[in-house]
Amino acid sequence: HVQLVESGGGSVQAGESLRLTCEVRGATHSHICMAWFRQAQGREREGVAAIDTAGAPTYAYAVAGRFTISKDNVKNTLYLQMNSLKPEVTAMYYCATSRGWCSWSRPDYGYWGQGTQVTVS
Repeated sequence: HVQLVESGGGSVQAGESLRLTCEVRGATHSHICMAWFRQAQGREREGVAAIDTAGAPTYAYAVAGRFTISKDNVKNTLYLQMNSLKPEVTAMYYCATSRGWCSWSRPDYGYWGQGTQVTVS
């Protein structure tokens, strides 16, 4: 009943920007937290940013000040604006939703998108 459809990834040069989009289809009301995770090759998946039902954002230290998470409650869409990209952010980025509070714990998120690759060279 729930589907997360991601888009916006790509291959860009250092210093450029991307905006990732995640369309959440289904029982949106029960998705209290929406978040972005990423997984670089050879590394574990890690939380990037999260936003709760009230719109309060939380960022991983590594991306704070550089990435911005937002959502459109009407469109049931999650965004991640990524500016001044550097090669170190290269990873597969995943959208996820939780019916509980926002966290960095993967098991707390019951739904995941297919992932969208971000590559910075």
